[in-house]
Amino acid sequence: MKVGLVGFPGCGKTTVFNALTGLSAETGFGAARGRTNLGTVKVPDERVAALAGLFHPRKTTLAEITFCDVAAASAGGHGQSLDEATLRAMREVDALCQVVRGFPGAAGEVPDPLAEAKGLEDEMNLADLILIEKRLERLAKEKAKTGEAELLGTLKAALEAGVPLRKVDGVAPEAWASLAGYRFLTQKPLLLVFNVAEAEAAAPAPGDLARHTRGAGLGLVVLAGLIEMDIAQMSPEDQLEFVASLGLAEPAIARFIRGAYALLDLISFLTAGEDECRAWPIRRGLTAPKAAGKIHSDIERGFIRAEVTHWEDLVRLGSEARCREAGKLRSEGKEYVVHDGDVINFRFNV
Repeated sequence: MKVGLVGFPGCGKTTVFNALTGLSAETGFGAARGRTNLGTVKVPDERVAALAGLFHPRKTTLAEITFCDVAAASAGGHGQSLDEATLRAMREVDALCQVVRGFPGAAGEVPDPLAEAKGLEDEMNLADLILIEKRLERLAKEKAKTGEAELLGTLKAALEAGVPLRKVDGVAPEAWASLAGYRFLTQKPLLLVFNVAEAEAAAPAPGDLARHTRGAGLGLVVLAGLIEMDIAQMSPEDQLEFVASLGLAEPAIARFIRGAYALLDLISFLTAGEDECRAWPIRRGLTAPKAAGKIHSDIERGFIRAEVTHWEDLVRLGSEARCREAGKLRSEGKEYVVHDGDVINFRFNV
């Protein structure tokens, strides 16, 4: 999963990037202008560790999130247009995370998080609208008789009404798939990170911002970027102690991952054996063959059945043979919908 961190200058975006990745990218106005910082983190998963304790594999593999710190295009705050380089970088990711300032600005400006959040949404809305209008103009010149123009017209009307494409109902999955090449910004899942001062680290988000995110179907995580950046450099033991002193239960990365997984509706199924124990993140609702395709397309094409047990049953009983004896290992077909925590052995024809 690739998450793009975006935000207006001065919001502390690169500080948040450092807090989430444990890296030390240069912060401050103009520090990252013209380049994108990249960092990959492992998604902690107690289930992989438990299975590794049972199988003693040669390798364990956790799910990963790659963070892209998208350089801010302008230095003047919200209300200024995103340039083409910034838009291109934003279109390349699976989900967007907007960092919103919750602390006084460099000149003492009082934060206005709701206006900042809405400001970037308006910018993304405009970018998608321009993209659609250009395509409709071309289709009109070509006099193409396809359903694309009608579909784009529906999306154009939604954007003109201020509705992001992720909130548009009534469009079939196949229709969305036909438009995948456009990589619309307002169709991407959006998570807000409310970046606050250390004293506010354990405080809830302002009511108006929380109501906005709920109404818009967005995710929301509150963190104190500066202090969390320091925490990310500590040992795991010191992290827990320091985080507790702030009135928090866990570091920012754990809260962020939970928020991102919930927003993207992600779950993980697992594979386990002497070679490798691994977590495979997928969208909730995928059938067994589609999940198998995440491992390799040949497994999806040659799918015969899935041998499924729940990770807790496997760890408790100690082996697949005992799970089978206890009726905890099932054989599932092509219609089976994979659940979070399933340990699956796929049977397939080569």
